[in-house]
Amino acid sequence: MKKRLAPALLAMLLATGAPALANEADAKDVVVTSVNINTATPDQLAQLSGVGPAKAQAIVEYRDANGPFASVDDLARVKGIGEATVEKNRHLLSN
Repeated sequence: MKKRLAPALLAMLLATGAPALANEADAKDVVVTSVNINTATPDQLAQLSGVGPAKAQAIVEYRDANGPFASVDDLARVKGIGEATVEKNRHLLSN
């Protein structure tokens, strides 16, 4: 039962902007179902398609410098994040 609940629980934690996972072994079982671009950590953002650690950090730095994103489309204003990346992940993104 533990193995069935773990992915669902971790997905809920990611969706709510909970702290990053304790270790990378836990991260392998995570299925991202929703990412709030205004509260997600770099580790959570890096799980998006086409977004690695450097781009994830750039998203957080942009958000810190410019305030919260008004819409998911505003994510394309971040250097290195284009409209194609936003479209690939649109079904997962919220603000």
